[in-house]
Amino acid sequence: MLVGNLPATAAGGVTSTIPVGTYPRGVAFTPDGSTAYVTNVGSDTVSVIAVASGTVTSTIPVGSSPYGVAFTPDGSTAYVANFGSDTVSVISVASGTVTSTIPVRFGSGPYGVAFTPDGSIAYVTNYSAGTVSVISVASGTVTSTIPVGFGSGPVGVAFTPDGSTAYVANSGSGTVSVISVASGTVTSTIPVGFGSGPYGVALTPDGSTAYVTTYGSNTVSVISVASGTVTSTIPVGTHPVGVAFTPDGSTAYVTNSGSNTVSVISVASGTVTSTIPVGPEPYRVAFTPDGSTAYVTNAGSNTVSVIDVNSAPPVFTADTPPTKATTRAAYSYTFTATGDPAPTFYVSSGALPAGLSLDSSTGVLSGTPTKTGKATFTVTATNSVSPDAVTPRITITVTKGKGR
Repeated sequence: MLVGNLPATAAGGVTSTIPVGTYPRGVAFTPDGSTAYVTNVGSDTVSVIAVASGTVTSTIPVGSSPYGVAFTPDGSTAYVANFGSDTVSVISVASGTVTSTIPVRFGSGPYGVAFTPDGSIAYVTNYSAGTVSVISVASGTVTSTIPVGFGSGPVGVAFTPDGSTAYVANSGSGTVSVISVASGTVTSTIPVGFGSGPYGVALTPDGSTAYVTTYGSNTVSVISVASGTVTSTIPVGTHPVGVAFTPDGSTAYVTNSGSNTVSVISVASGTVTSTIPVGPEPYRVAFTPDGSTAYVTNAGSNTVSVIDVNSAPPVFTADTPPTKATTRAAYSYTFTATGDPAPTFYVSSGALPAGLSLDSSTGVLSGTPTKTGKATFTVTATNSVSPDAVTPRITITVTKGKGR
């Protein structure tokens, strides 16, 4: 029996953890992938992370309780939605400072933010007011306000790749508002279940499908953009919040704030193919533009989990050595395990029979036993990607070999 393989965790693993500010929520990468911004709700700041070093290089003070963050497509500017001060902070990426502050209506509770693909317009969801503020990037002002329903609690917002349509997840009304960007009006409302708490929303790169996380029902609603209907529902972890697609559109990551995991979804099959353990209360997730890395904000530990999308934790493929050996006779067995990077091996409990040793790099258990008796031990395969793989308890019985 092979153990250490549940839950299934192929297709990515946490390789490092970056400390940030208090109660981190939003995360976004610059279009060139060199920098990430993380909003810290509890400290009213944005942590600036250099992706190459995986360290916070500066901290930018913004408004009260910043939630959403997004970059203009040219990477020159970031918008931060400040829930507590009913404003949007405009940050110059070059200087790393707030250059202006855009007020939205008092008591609106700005939450999520997204830019049209051409960078001319930003949509900001106002959780408390049940509206979406439309901001002209050129003038830095709110040019109109789109109602999506009183008490609807809009949170997530995303545009189709052609920029013609916006999808808004309404956590309070269990719906998704579909907005025509040209007219600035809601053209349809898609029900995803009353009490389901739709939260995050993302569009596939080809614009054919939207994924909406439903916090209250522990699922992801799959919406066909063409028909404007929910075509399927994917069970994930507890209290899903954030969702993002890899740039090639093959995979979606969903943060499960109640189970401290990320569900990895195959878009082709519409099923969860693996689950990645992360920090406590994971909230939002974003991919680098090249799709190699994902950042997950962990609100419960004030950290960001860095996931190597192509890495995989160890899984034993051979872990049942011969259970009988004799003194004076050479013994050899090779433990093997898959994983990326390649795993190393060590005895994690008990002790090997006297005279035997385990090569940490090759997994070869070899030597000539020198003492009779039973030895019980376990072997662990590790490669810095959680979780490690551990063999069952192994007992080798050594008997006295025949003399010459």
